[in-house]
Amino acid sequence: MIRPVKSRPSRAAALNVLLDRLTLSGGLLVLPLSLLLFAQWPLRDLVGAGSRPANDLAQWLFALYVALALRHTTRVGGHLAVDALSARYPRRVRERVQRWGQALCVLPWALFVLVSAAPMAWQSLRGFEAFPDTGNPLYFMVKLSVCLMALLVALQALLDLRPPNPVGPE
Repeated sequence: MIRPVKSRPSRAAALNVLLDRLTLSGGLLVLPLSLLLFAQWPLRDLVGAGSRPANDLAQWLFALYVALALRHTTRVGGHLAVDALSARYPRRVRERVQRWGQALCVLPWALFVLVSAAPMAWQSLRGFEAFPDTGNPLYFMVKLSVCLMALLVALQALLDLRPPNPVGPE
C-alpha cells in the first residue's frame, strides 16, 4: 500500500498561518475596547471616578487592535483599492499589480515607519512611559503598537511578493 507523502508547509505559508492566527485573535480586543468605551459615561457621570483610567486603557487597546486589524485587512483585500481601471484587467494582471504594488508602495513606507518609530518606542518601553495627563501606566503600548503595525504590514507585503502556489493534483 502506497501512502501519500505529507509535505510540510513552506516557511512563508507557516508565517502566513501564524500571522493570520495572531491578527484574527486580535479581533477579540473589540470586546473589552467596546466595554471600556461604553463604561466611560457611567463612570464619569454616575460613579464620579474611573473614566480616565478606562479611557487610557481603551486607547492602548485600540492602538493594538488597529495594528493587528490593518494587517488582516490588507491580507483579505478589504482595504480601499482602485478598482475603476483594474476591474477590466485579467485576473493574472490584477494579482501581479497587487503583489508589486505592495512591494513598491506599502513595503517602503512600512519599513520607514518601523525604522523611524523604533527608537522612540524602545525609549518609551525602557522607561515604562505612562500617559502624560493621568500618569496611568501602559502608554508605551501605544508606541509599540506603531512598530507592531509597521512590522506586520511589512511582513505581509513580503509574503505577498511570492506568487500564489498553483493547485496540484490531490
